[in-house]
Amino acid sequence: MITIGILGTGRMGVRLARMFGRVERRVILGSRDIKRATEIVEKLGLGTVSAGTYEDAGSADIILPAMFLRDGMLETLEPLRDYFDDKVYIDISNPFNDTYTDFILPWDTSGAEQIQHRFPKTRILGAFKNVWWEVFDEPIFGETLSDVFVVSDDAAAKETFSKLVENTPFRYIDAGKLSNARTIERMTLLSGELGQRYGYFPRMNYKFLGEVWTPGQSAIV
Repeated sequence: MITIGILGTGRMGVRLARMFGRVERRVILGSRDIKRATEIVEKLGLGTVSAGTYEDAGSADIILPAMFLRDGMLETLEPLRDYFDDKVYIDISNPFNDTYTDFILPWDTSGAEQIQHRFPKTRILGAFKNVWWEVFDEPIFGETLSDVFVVSDDAAAKETFSKLVENTPFRYIDAGKLSNARTIERMTLLSGELGQRYGYFPRMNYKFLGEVWTPGQSAIV
């Protein structure tokens, strides 16, 4: 059975561990404080999720760091560099500042691309960037599955990810190349602003809708 190592025990890391554990994926929830990880795993009560250190999680088949770039994520992961070679790295990060009002990166890059630059031997795949943490608690909106946009330059990584997320409560959209993370990350910032303005924040997500257009059909309805 493939093991996914989640590094970080914040609100995203714990929720993703729970989601994967519920669909019978083996998860190592890694923390710099093993006591904290153990307490969280005990509360989750899922036999598929175990507690470990960052090193334990980094040794898993697939890795998913649940940290912020602004908090020194790249520096925290640097000692684990050798663990990451040739593995699929699921990047969920957004380069928000500490007030969630802007980014710490310029417009011509993304968090995903910065991670790929730092760890060039790792197979970076961006996912869950557009999903705010509270959505994982109640992921279905009425009868509607919301979307997760998936980006990578590695087709095999997308295939691996597709199998990993089977039976999880989202629809997964292939959003193309890794650099498209620039747009997705900024869409997420916009959704946060809109959600707070209209009272949805933080339980809100996207649904990509469309119909097949054929020549001669009006594009304006």
